Amino acid sequence: MSADDLRARVDALLRPLYPGEHAGLAERLVAMAESYRRRLGGREVERATERTTCLITYGDGIRRRGETPLHTLAAFLRDHVGDVVSDVHLLPMFPWTSDDGFAVVDHRAVNPSLGTWADVEDLARDHAVMFDFVANHTSSASTWFLGWLAGDPAYAGFYVERDPNFDDSRVVRPRTTPLFHAYPRTDGSKAWAWTTFGEDQVDVDARRPEVLAELTDVLLGYLAHGASAVRLDAIGFLWKESGTTCLHLPQTHAVIKVWRTLVDHVAPGARLLTETNVPHAENIAYFGDGRDEANLVYQFALPPLVLHSFVAGSTARLSAWAEGVGPVSETATWFNFLASHDGIGLRATEGILDDTEREALVERTRAHGGRVSWASRGDGSRTVYELNLSYLDALCTVAEARDHEVVAAKALAAHSILLSFLGIPAIYYHSLVGSPPDLEGMVTSRINRRINRAVLDADRLATELRDDPRRRAVFDGLRHLLDVRRQHAAFDPFGSQRVERLDDRVFALVRGEGTDDELRCVTNVTGESVSLPGVRGTDVLTGTRADPLVLGPWATAWLRPD
Repeated sequence: MSADDLRARVDALLRPLYPGEHAGLAERLVAMAESYRRRLGGREVERATERTTCLITYGDGIRRRGETPLHTLAAFLRDHVGDVVSDVHLLPMFPWTSDDGFAVVDHRAVNPSLGTWADVEDLARDHAVMFDFVANHTSSASTWFLGWLAGDPAYAGFYVERDPNFDDSRVVRPRTTPLFHAYPRTDGSKAWAWTTFGEDQVDVDARRPEVLAELTDVLLGYLAHGASAVRLDAIGFLWKESGTTCLHLPQTHAVIKVWRTLVDHVAPGARLLTETNVPHAENIAYFGDGRDEANLVYQFALPPLVLHSFVAGSTARLSAWAEGVGPVSETATWFNFLASHDGIGLRATEGILDDTEREALVERTRAHGGRVSWASRGDGSRTVYELNLSYLDALCTVAEARDHEVVAAKALAAHSILLSFLGIPAIYYHSLVGSPPDLEGMVTSRINRRINRAVLDADRLATELRDDPRRRAVFDGLRHLLDVRRQHAAFDPFGSQRVERLDDRVFALVRGEGTDDELRCVTNVTGESVSLPGVRGTDVLTGTRADPLVLGPWATAWLRPD
């Protein structure tokens, strides 16, 4: 796209957002993009394929005394994981003050306790790396916010101050904390600022052209530091408009379209991932027309629906929902996961699971000593936001979680569904290495999500991956699934999938239908043996032939048809 075409496209998107200021802002953003494009020297990011799998991790999730954590992470990937994982999603790696990295002090600096930009760029030489962009808010200790409090003209209008004329009665919140908090100004007065996620995370005001320009420079700067993808954290809350929910507003979608246009120009093939933990229909709106907004959208319904299948012993809900999931476009697809640094979100199940089914997941979580987090609705009521427990243990009853063979079988069965589902699969580092929940970390920190955020000692982990039966079985099993997956073009993330209703006890997908590499992926979510007359073929996971297919408890098969 020429600079003139780029300018026209950006200007058209900005016009309704910034009346009277759009032309100057468009000129500024295009000049910025041209500068970064020259700096990158024509860099293009490779298209995702069946070999694309992402590991989600903190930069210091695995540590070794005397080493920078980013160096330790690179060594762990090299020595233990190998090339079965192609991409690494680094959770916020910037200086921070709370929320395990999501209250960012400086968006342009690497946290010195993790390493340097050189360490990040070294990692990016061996893996495609996804950075986190916390665009909606900053730490209350950030330079931007402190400058705003001090009345520095450079930061005028950067944050959303309470306005008696602004109707916030319909605002949707993911927290039950106050929407506004007071902060002392240098002149002794108080400023009341908008805080969607809590007192230490202060929302920026994207309605100001200067703020959008600053955010855009941060985003494009990440591409210059080697990012192949950028995750837009909590992006649905970006724009504030009186009398609305301030969630998923058209202006927010327009901003993402501006960023997609600029990213495509600066580093063709680089991917934007939107993080919007909301009901499925709202979530998928971030694809836009499939080519003009997010390249990737989180498949937030998948984790709770897979979990429900194992708890209920039935895939009926999962299969019915999955029948509506198909290819998006040649440049956009799904970002699939089961576990992450957050809990297991239930917002996406609204309208899919009923209250009794959701309560069963809550009871399973509490039985393990896990926690339940709540969100506020616009009418003042509250709803279950997420379950805080390790995903592997959530799959099991309390008794089953004591049996490493059952834990491993259920973990591999659930991840077989993940890895066969249309899109790019992502595995959380604690799931990959079979970690139990960190109940002590949750209790002592009083932070529910810490149950799934333990920091692992690299040398102890290496020993446990060899000697601990739970870790070894999960880790070796997942590596095998990942290795087989990357050998089959049927798992093209932009390809096709079809749900088969064979038996409610199994989940079945046909991938690559009609091609030379067609596969039928079948997973048993129950502790019973299931026979499937008429289903036959060679299981590429084991090399054995099934005629017919009989799946043992929590077993899986990826069948090449006869």
